[in-house]
Amino acid sequence: MKKMILGLCMMSVLAIGIGGCATQKDLEAVQAREKAIAAKADQAAQDAEDARMAADEAIEKANVAIERAEEAEQRAIERERIAAEKERMAEEKAKEADEMFKKSMKK
Repeated sequence: MKKMILGLCMMSVLAIGIGGCATQKDLEAVQAREKAIAAKADQAAQDAEDARMAADEAIEKANVAIERAEEAEQRAIERERIAAEKERMAEEKAKEADEMFKKSMKK
């Protein structure tokens, strides 16, 4: 009976020991996965930072383009105003020339 109990105790100790070894391997596997996940998280954070910087650069370029477009629009408005003024002056000169022609024809 003592030998049987001793045998059961030995088997239990052996089973716990084997289970402990498997647990150690599982722990190492979990640690390896944790390191891999941490590396992926670091890479994702770096990628996000790179994307943010690229977005900031794109916004800056867009703002510069908007400024240039506004300046071009202002120049176009100014040219349109000058062209309208020249057209008005040309019409006035044409009218004056027509009046002078009519006066000269009356004489």
